[in-house]
Amino acid sequence: MSSEPLIIFRKGSAGLDRKGLRLLARRISEEVAGGRSFCCMVASDQQLRRLNRQFRGADHATDVLSFPAPSPDGGLGDIAISGERALEQAASFGHDASAETAILLLHGVLHLLGYDHEADKGRMRRAEAKWRKALGLPAGLIERVR
Repeated sequence: MSSEPLIIFRKGSAGLDRKGLRLLARRISEEVAGGRSFCCMVASDQQLRRLNRQFRGADHATDVLSFPAPSPDGGLGDIAISGERALEQAASFGHDASAETAILLLHGVLHLLGYDHEADKGRMRRAEAKWRKALGLPAGLIERVR
């Protein structure tokens, strides 16, 4: 049996409902990921830019990155979320930064599970919409760019 998901709050995560996000991460782990754990770091744009440049060769900040790394104990891998991007996007879409961070967390976990919205003919979009609705979250990332 795997351990609980871990959320690390770093610079850029001020004002988030940390307890609520930890509870949601546990729910996503159980319901969406079948009990498998993951680690999520909520950090600054600067940290996401560095990770994006290092691992994807893209020299700009982004809202969420996923690093699938299945482990023997059932862990899925790691997610990095920009708390600053979450705050900006939340203001743009009319909800709070914690809700936006939750949307990014769900999106990241779906990537850890092997979904790829750029190549899966809508499979990830449908899964994200299903889970977003079940979790009571606002419109997801893929829906917003359609």
